Amino acid sequence: MSNAMYNKMWHQTQEALSSLLDKESEKMMEPQRNHVFIFQMLATFYIKYVQIFRNLENVYDQMVHPQKRILIRKLLDGVMGRILELKNEMAELELTEFHYFDDILQDLKLVPQQLDIPIPKYFLKERLEVIKGREKILAQLLANSGLGITEKKYPVKPIPLEEAVKLIQVAERARQGRLRAMFMKQIYLQEYRAKQARLLGERVADVGTAALCIQKVWRGFHQCKRTEREREEEMIFLGMNPPPLFNEVSAALIQADRVTHLRDEVQVKHEEEYRDALVTIKDDLKLIEGPNIKENLQDEIRRWFIECRNLTGTFPDYPKEEEGGSAIIFSNKTRQQVIEDIIASQEEEEKTKKKKEEEKPKKGKKGKEKKETKEKIKDEGEGWHMSPSVFLHTMQEGNNVYKDLWKNKDESWNVPQGYDPELIKEDKRKELESEIRLQVDELMRQELKNLKLAVNRERELSGKTGKKKGSKEKDKKRKVGKKDKDPTADRTIESLYKELVEEGLLIQALKVNLSDYIGDYSYLGSTLRQMSIEPMPSLLDVRQLITLYGILPLGSEAVHEKAPLVKSLLLAGPSGVGKKLLVHAICTETGANLFDLSAANIAGKYPGKSGLQLMLHMALKVARQLQPSVVWIGDTEKTFYKKVPNAERKMEPKRLKKQLLKILKLLKPDDRVLIVGTTQRPFDAELQPLCKVYQKIILVPRPDYASRYVLWKEIIQRHGGVITGALSVSCLAKITDGFTQGHIVQVVKEVLTERRIRQQSHKPLTALEFIASLTSMSPVYQEEEESFKDWYAKTPMSKKRALALTGDNKENEKDKGKEKEKKGIKEKKKK
Repeated sequence: MSNAMYNKMWHQTQEALSSLLDKESEKMMEPQRNHVFIFQMLATFYIKYVQIFRNLENVYDQMVHPQKRILIRKLLDGVMGRILELKNEMAELELTEFHYFDDILQDLKLVPQQLDIPIPKYFLKERLEVIKGREKILAQLLANSGLGITEKKYPVKPIPLEEAVKLIQVAERARQGRLRAMFMKQIYLQEYRAKQARLLGERVADVGTAALCIQKVWRGFHQCKRTEREREEEMIFLGMNPPPLFNEVSAALIQADRVTHLRDEVQVKHEEEYRDALVTIKDDLKLIEGPNIKENLQDEIRRWFIECRNLTGTFPDYPKEEEGGSAIIFSNKTRQQVIEDIIASQEEEEKTKKKKEEEKPKKGKKGKEKKETKEKIKDEGEGWHMSPSVFLHTMQEGNNVYKDLWKNKDESWNVPQGYDPELIKEDKRKELESEIRLQVDELMRQELKNLKLAVNRERELSGKTGKKKGSKEKDKKRKVGKKDKDPTADRTIESLYKELVEEGLLIQALKVNLSDYIGDYSYLGSTLRQMSIEPMPSLLDVRQLITLYGILPLGSEAVHEKAPLVKSLLLAGPSGVGKKLLVHAICTETGANLFDLSAANIAGKYPGKSGLQLMLHMALKVARQLQPSVVWIGDTEKTFYKKVPNAERKMEPKRLKKQLLKILKLLKPDDRVLIVGTTQRPFDAELQPLCKVYQKIILVPRPDYASRYVLWKEIIQRHGGVITGALSVSCLAKITDGFTQGHIVQVVKEVLTERRIRQQSHKPLTALEFIASLTSMSPVYQEEEESFKDWYAKTPMSKKRALALTGDNKENEKDKGKEKEKKGIKEKKKK
């Protein structure tokens, strides 16, 4: 796509965003009571913001103009944050983490795949050099300590000479036996043909009949092939089978990849030019316009001195540097407005003094009145209001800048989409003015002091002494206070990082993308909920939650600071469903460090209470300094055991139990650190302390039929398999009900050996080959799945949802009873 196409896409997305912002501002003012209507409103906003987010992410990634990219980045972060806010609103309204939008998608004419939230590429692009450098250091430290990921080397056992000779003899005799058998088979066939010729005797074969025989066979074979080909074409036409070159990479895609790489290079080039221009243009303005700006500012401030003296009889107090200096007085105001402000401020001071004297005895009564009004408002229950958004203001600001600056801008002169020098000049003039203003303020403060000393020396001296005393007292107060003790204050971050790596607490994350967590959507979610049946979440619902709660806040500083804060996640599910894969995917997609504080990993390391505190302090210090970071606690049920098994008592699995809540309290919105726990036996843990530590609990299910079908296809193809008509994928998906992703991957690896991959051209894959190796594996039985459901129903959010549903049902029953009573009264009246 060309620059013009991406500009067009941006303008269309911006129009959609402005209309959505107008609608949302209207809806926010209206109080709502209907629960269903509120959810539909939130869901439509959420879906529309996701579509805008997808387009903006694409535009930001491919746009070349550096100044446009700054604005798009601001909007992108705003939209991202708003999506998280809406998700939080829906979760609080429905009291569940999983939502289904089947009806709304049909109304908006969208496909479920369009709900997939993309991960912005700038998370890794802008930190690529830092991530690569850190990976090199980590690999070196792991190699030096012997903890690196090494290939499995199978041990070679030495054999005595006699046994080796015997083995060679057996193999050679077997080879000779096979050759002899083949030779004997050929002799037998020759004899059989000769015997058949003798039996036929002298019967002479007619040439015509022989030709007819050959024709029949050939025509039959030809027709079979033709019907097969026609059937294949029909299936492709109907969309039942993929076209022949479906899996091959087309020339257009290769060309598109080349263009994207070229655009990335141009992007970097334009960014460098823009940075250089910021410096050069500012220096030029300083030389040309700097002296004039200085003179004008000095003249304005001197006039202000004289006008204040004429109006009030005294010289004004100069604003402090902390308050903004003279910029507060002359911020977009004329001289007359400044004079009016001075007179108004004097009048206000007099009024406030009078009011304070009158209102001193009435303070107690007012406090009581305020409390009463607040209680009344709460009791009235005006209906549901959307909570105030932090990101709407930033989006509206960005939208206004777009309308004022870029919407109708003529860019016919800027075909290569480089920087705009005029815009830089406007910004740098303001910067230069503020810098010069600081210098002018220092000069004018001194000048004002001299003027005041000349008029009244005694007042100035008394004012100075009072100020000095006050300032000294403040400084003393500031100095007095508690200081946080840092046990590693004398150590560098590099040394702490090295120690954590050597102790195995900071590990290397596997290179796994979130897209590797394969699955399909739940297409019956909303219909099942209407029938008051709680559906099991699909794999792509889980993937979406990981993106929303894990990846987006860790990847963006602006989003993490302002969006609803999620400090901890718990992934609960049976073994083999991909919990560890999701943890590693969070690290890969955001370039985060991975700390392993599992009970098994910290066993025997840093013993004692002081040792544990030192370990956690080091881990948190490094995690904050080198953020984003993920703290992984594998088998987290061991940390919250109801009763520690005898075999694990030496390991002290409950060491972290009391410390985890303290860690969570220490984490602030600025700290992009996420605690992720994984468990396959959550029912062994104490529920209350577990739920206190983990804010969000995500139940990771075993794959359903749709997900299994997609899994089998993808995993077979990734491991070098070719799917043909001989392989029934739907049959495999049906048979493997209860088996997890881990089982499927293991089976495919066992079947698709190097030899089997080479044989596919003449011996295509069949379902029976995979089924044979499935027999030795135990699936996730219905009882285990039910135990997970029962445990999840005991979590705080599920309990609230159950109570809300029972309350709604009671209200409906009451309404039905009232209607029946009314009908009965009407019938009696008629009689």
